[in-house]
Amino acid sequence: MDHETEKLERKLAKAMAEAMTDFSMIEEGDRILVACSGGKDSSVLLHLLQRCRDRSPVGFEILAYHLDQGHPGFPVDVVEGFFKQRGLPYEIERQDTYSIVKEKLEPGKTTCSLCSRLRRGILYNAAPRLRCTKIALGHHREDLIETFFLNAFFAGTLATMPPKLVSDDGRNTVIRPLAYCAEEDLAEFARRMKFPVVPCTLCSEQPDLQRDAMGALIAQLEKKNPHVRQSIIRAMADVRPDHLLDRRIHDFAKAPPRGEAAPPVEKKPTSLHVIR
Repeated sequence: MDHETEKLERKLAKAMAEAMTDFSMIEEGDRILVACSGGKDSSVLLHLLQRCRDRSPVGFEILAYHLDQGHPGFPVDVVEGFFKQRGLPYEIERQDTYSIVKEKLEPGKTTCSLCSRLRRGILYNAAPRLRCTKIALGHHREDLIETFFLNAFFAGTLATMPPKLVSDDGRNTVIRPLAYCAEEDLAEFARRMKFPVVPCTLCSEQPDLQRDAMGALIAQLEKKNPHVRQSIIRAMADVRPDHLLDRRIHDFAKAPPRGEAAPPVEKKPTSLHVIR
């Protein structure tokens, strides 16, 4: 590894360590299922977690996991070769979600939403079966930012992918250690390390136009403010509920003082879909 690659690895490792500390992601004795799709983000995540495991005073285990979704021509052997090269215990599970998505998907709809729901269900069952206490996903800073804007513009709610999340049934804890890592840094590191990057053939058939639009919007804003991405991430961690419109937080009829939280009032739940 040359000097520039080492420098980039340290930058990514530092950002990951900050996220893991801020959100208490890993505890002594954890067994982490690292969901690896074959893409650049999850490959770098696996590398960084292995590096962290070897250097951290907190003892934890790593299990590399790949879900073979039955995509025609997908080189599962490349992913398995990557696992073997790293010397990690791994599991490759075969579930034909590809056929389900192609059968159920309505014309003109993108594949990602249905595919991710099916994949999530399989992951949530795999982790307890494999005695894993946490599921690590490779979502990065840009994923969190774009999801935040997608929810604001298309779902009418302020939400994003949380760095740490307990599943609805309470069986699983999902962590996103790359929450502070920039996508461009992950891509450059994967290129420098010559990690085998296998794109999703199902995703490539139907681009996510809404998410692409969010990426283009942020890139446009970045021309005027080079630090806009970090600013958005900071904003998500510095919420001022008293300056928003949520009537579950404030009883506006009683006009609470500025900056003082009022007792919550009942509000009927909406049917808006929160994107995760």
